[in-house]
Amino acid sequence: MASARTKVILACNECKRRNYTTTKNKKIHPDRLEHRHYCGWCRTHTTHKETR
Repeated sequence: MASARTKVILACNECKRRNYTTTKNKKIHPDRLEHRHYCGWCRTHTTHKETR
């Protein structure tokens, strides 16, 4: 049986680099994820959004 969780990639809103990967359940959370993470390229904490 396949898992309901899928891999998603989080990209920085400032520099658009893809820095983090995580998983989510698309049935429970159909909208895009948004987290604040540290961006090593910007050297600051920025908002990271799920990419398609």
